[in-house]
Amino acid sequence: MAARMDIAPLSEWGFFTLPRPCTIAGPCSAESEDQVMDTARQLRQVGINVYRAGIWKPRTHPGCFEGAGVEGLKWMQKAKKEFGLKICTEVASEKHVFECLKHGIDMVWLGARTSANPFLVEEIAEALRDTDIPVLVKNPVNPDLDLWIGALERLNRQGIRKIGVIHRGFSSLTEKKYRNSPEWQVAVELRSRYPEMPFFCDPSHMAGCRDYLQDLSQQAMNLGFDGLMIESHCDPSCALSDAKQQLTPSQLIELLEGLTVRDSDTDNQEYHENIDQLRTRIDSCDEEILRTLGARMQISRKIGQYKKENNISIIQASRWDNILESVLKSADIYGLDRDFITKVFNAIHEASVREQNRILSE
Repeated sequence: MAARMDIAPLSEWGFFTLPRPCTIAGPCSAESEDQVMDTARQLRQVGINVYRAGIWKPRTHPGCFEGAGVEGLKWMQKAKKEFGLKICTEVASEKHVFECLKHGIDMVWLGARTSANPFLVEEIAEALRDTDIPVLVKNPVNPDLDLWIGALERLNRQGIRKIGVIHRGFSSLTEKKYRNSPEWQVAVELRSRYPEMPFFCDPSHMAGCRDYLQDLSQQAMNLGFDGLMIESHCDPSCALSDAKQQLTPSQLIELLEGLTVRDSDTDNQEYHENIDQLRTRIDSCDEEILRTLGARMQISRKIGQYKKENNISIIQASRWDNILESVLKSADIYGLDRDFITKVFNAIHEASVREQNRILSE
């Protein structure tokens, strides 16, 4: 069961105004004073009021541009003063937090590598104690929901109520299309446990390429996310980091205007009546699935018993290959996604193997 957290609603942050999506935008990295100011000016002209830029960049290999450091905070300060922006950046240590507080940063976020390290999260949480600035937490590099929740709990235990999350996808050895695999189901599970938690999506790091930003942003809106954190640069072709995933401010506003933002509910009585009927049918289908799975597992246990009595090994590879081939043909007939069905039946097969192994081990 999810631990309770005392979370301040987004409306109390004083950052965002309707209509949704609440948008945080700015360059991947603060590179120079001219770049920070030019990007800030253009973003303010298209209506963005929360400005992001990376000051310290956690790069995989040494020798890459690792951020402007404290000097970049001065440029951010100047943009805040001149254009009336709220400014935010990533922190990965106690020192970063103290420098941000000293330079008037309005909001900070923890990156994917930092949120995966409980020691760093605790250090940052203690440094932020007794402050009132919002903190956003990106998902860890790997899809570990408990690790993500643990980072939020550490912050909340230090009295930080203005906390939210940023879903930026997960590292994957197999993902080809996107830089980071969306794995939306992990974010949906977190949302179901903490429905009051402000939820942002970072399609820039999820995509790794500007060509996919519109589609990923729309998927986030379809799932009811509150807002987006999108990288925007006055001249992406010259960016010192992540050039391929950044938009110009004019491209950003075009993306935002092209989104369909979904409501969380409606007063339409006909909608509620229809949705309730369909959900009742879903419940009935779920019950039937469980009955069928229970019956299948009973048969699997009997097979395990026969194998034990006749000294037969559990795995019969050719049998399973035939089952999966047959199942996928049926999936095509019913209009079901093959990848989805493969995952479902592999999970069923693994459960059957575990059960038969238990019987053979008795």
